[in-house]
Amino acid sequence: MRYLNLMAMLFSVGTACAGTLVEKHSYITPNVLSEACMPVPDDDVLSVDGRTLSMSNASEAELTDFMRRVADIKQISDVRKIESQKYPEKYVMKFTHPLDYKHPEKGYFTQRIFVGHVGFDRPTVVVTEGYGGEREMNPRSEEEISQLLNANMVFVEYRYFQESMPEPCNWDYLTVESSLKDLHEVVTALKQLYTRKWLSTGISKGGQTCMFYRAYFPDDVDVSVPYVAPLNKALVDGRHESFLTAKVGNRMEREAVRDYQIEVLKRRASMEPMLSAYCKEKNFVFNEGVSISEVLDMCVLEYSYALWQWGQDVHTIPDLKSSDEVIFKHLVEVSDPSYFRPDPYFLSFFVQAARELGYYGYDTQSLKPWLRISEKNAKNYLHRMMLPAELDTIKFNGDLYKHTVKFLKKNDPKMIYIYGENDPWSSSGVLTWLDFSKKQNMKLYVDPNGSHRARINTLPATQRNECIRLLKQWMETDN
Repeated sequence: MRYLNLMAMLFSVGTACAGTLVEKHSYITPNVLSEACMPVPDDDVLSVDGRTLSMSNASEAELTDFMRRVADIKQISDVRKIESQKYPEKYVMKFTHPLDYKHPEKGYFTQRIFVGHVGFDRPTVVVTEGYGGEREMNPRSEEEISQLLNANMVFVEYRYFQESMPEPCNWDYLTVESSLKDLHEVVTALKQLYTRKWLSTGISKGGQTCMFYRAYFPDDVDVSVPYVAPLNKALVDGRHESFLTAKVGNRMEREAVRDYQIEVLKRRASMEPMLSAYCKEKNFVFNEGVSISEVLDMCVLEYSYALWQWGQDVHTIPDLKSSDEVIFKHLVEVSDPSYFRPDPYFLSFFVQAARELGYYGYDTQSLKPWLRISEKNAKNYLHRMMLPAELDTIKFNGDLYKHTVKFLKKNDPKMIYIYGENDPWSSSGVLTWLDFSKKQNMKLYVDPNGSHRARINTLPATQRNECIRLLKQWMETDN
């Protein structure tokens, strides 16, 4: 729903242990790096130069060619083969990085990466994931472009998410630039194995990461494909509100959405007790000072964004004469109140949104007669509702936005941007200001009536075939 890529965010956070060695979160000081950054091998783990290469019930003779080759990369450890229905071989492993690249004496952490291995003679797709990678443990998980190109797939979990969370957690080291250096280190290391062309791609926040990666390390990959990637210029960007009130869909659809929002607010006397009971049942805990009345207002404000983001049919809006139960059920199906609380699973994202990525605001004017939340609190919702009190002082820095805009205007790398026409995130995407007609290599494809789920395979046939042909041409592959 509102997080930049809900489908990418399966909840699985490792449990940290005390001390230098941790089972899933490694925070390692330099003086113990050489011997302490890896778990102690067990009977099913093969050790190479003090690092663990794991494969259940494997013997030395049964090590795959990939496992033998990857053993030469010193930053990689704990390699395990996992099941996959989409790649001939698939592995999960840990990659050791400095917490702070400018000051490596601050310590190290391990980042989870996945490799879908097709062949050393094939091109490679690096997925610049914006969140955690637990979904890659699913044998059915696949990545669109690697399947289209029959390419190797390298999936890099973002620092401070799931099994790539340093322990103890110091938010000072969660910066976009550090995450891009993580990608640079992973790609540079794996180019020792995969010497053909490289392509980076990501969806939503991962699409942002893909775009930033190309702007900061333009020569790391040959091609970049960011999907549905916003580029916000401020904590409250300011472009999403007018998109939802005046541009998305048609006038009748926008009016139907607004009429439903008004109806919910008119039924406040019934809606608030139902919302309170719902939150109590789900064990939702909100920040101190946030009332259930404000939560209801925010759910209503968020409703239009969430509905259009995920491409829900406006015709699913219930008749305004429906019962309170029907009206309420639809509201929480589209705009669940869990969004407006400091959720530990997504705290890393909220920190980044407040610090560098920016976010969106709401049009309160059209609903002002029925709202109870103050204009100030509605505008400051991310800090007030999503961040714990100790992080409320984070200030937004626009340098990332400025650097990326400057790079994209002055350069013409081989990049394909994919957006959904009705996706609110498109209103802060590069398609709103970058003149693609003046670019030879940079291409734009917009899925008509598409949402945040826009992909190559959702494009109209002509655009889809053109996009695939271009990718194969750039990546020098015919199959």
